[in-house]
Amino acid sequence: MKRSGTAHDPVDGGRADKSESVTSARTRVHRSRSRSWALQVVYRWEAGGADGSLMDVFQETLRMRRVAPARISRVERHLRCLEAHLPEVDAALREALDNWRLERLAVVDRSVLRLAASEMLFDSETPPLVALQEGIRLAGQYGGPQSPRFVNGVLDAVLREARGAEPRTR
Repeated sequence: MKRSGTAHDPVDGGRADKSESVTSARTRVHRSRSRSWALQVVYRWEAGGADGSLMDVFQETLRMRRVAPARISRVERHLRCLEAHLPEVDAALREALDNWRLERLAVVDRSVLRLAASEMLFDSETPPLVALQEGIRLAGQYGGPQSPRFVNGVLDAVLREARGAEPRTR
């Protein structure tokens, strides 16, 4: 039986799946850039002494910088999630940190960890492993040379604890 209009059908050249993959790729880029904006806001909030709310800092950012309108709602979603669960996120991070104090981490690393952990633990729309990978990506893009590896280790420990799995031995 011949299947028409699929990616395996040479008649349409896979156009049906191609448009889906383009949309999917655009969505991933959109979400990824939204996380980058959210990270910048969290970083500014932390660097400013964590005074006020994350949403106040976001509003200030919007006055000074141009954020694509389509990304604003997703940035707000990330920031509201973190703000609503900051004590729980910090507790999970403290539990996962070996020989480190959360307050002593580089601001960018702490910001990445908080943002990714809040998404992993409290955002049901995003698979936890996607949030973990995005945290690693942000650490690589904005952190120091060791940041991606460090962030990976901490977020992996947070995820294992959240799932009730045995922590890895080193």
